[in-house]
Amino acid sequence: MTVINKDLCIGCKICQKYCTVDAFVYDKEEKKMRVDQDRCTECYVCLRQKVCPRDAIKPVELDNFYKQFQHVLSDPVENHGVTGVTGRGTEEVKTNDVSGRVKKGQVGICIDMGRPGMGVYLRDAEKVAMACAEAGVELASQVHTPLAALMPDLTTGKLVDECLGYHLLSVIVEGNCQAEELKQVLQALKKVSKEIDTVFSLGLIVRTDENGETEALSCLDELGIPQPHRGKVNVGLGKPLTLA
Repeated sequence: MTVINKDLCIGCKICQKYCTVDAFVYDKEEKKMRVDQDRCTECYVCLRQKVCPRDAIKPVELDNFYKQFQHVLSDPVENHGVTGVTGRGTEEVKTNDVSGRVKKGQVGICIDMGRPGMGVYLRDAEKVAMACAEAGVELASQVHTPLAALMPDLTTGKLVDECLGYHLLSVIVEGNCQAEELKQVLQALKKVSKEIDTVFSLGLIVRTDENGETEALSCLDELGIPQPHRGKVNVGLGKPLTLA
């Protein structure tokens, strides 16, 4: 946990310039800075970059699992212990050419929530995960994505209540749906986007035919969603065995 040593703080406000979620607050009465613990994501940028000229920003031992989870996912240089990946603990589905996570007839769903300047409370991540699960998305397990470790039942997307108030820099909701279910998944996401206090970007992972075409995205026009104009192409050099 990040705190301010008030004996060292001179109230210069320099730390405010570096915090991506405005967690540093100036106390006018004390003329000192403090850390809003509800907003702080424990990204440790202020600590790692030593932004305070008086070295008043101090780490306090993370005293529970959820604070550790918050730090590991928010700090881009931390390595997630289960997935072995730095930077939010997930490769998303970028390694699909060797892992084969998205099978034929499926669409991969990758919802990137938060980002610097906004952040995301886990209560909002829960709303999105539950909306996806109800619409037919099979959520990824904790082998692939850290968020699953907070879900007692992947079929519902519900997170444990104890974690809902924690604020992260960003978090990713991942899973697969059948191609014919994509329309209802997108409808569910459009609805839940109005119920959360953050932003998200949606990535869709699809397999194409030999001409680079796919019917899976035809429902975008029906829903008034612009067709994607940029993306990442996986040419299949890894040739995964699990193509079925």
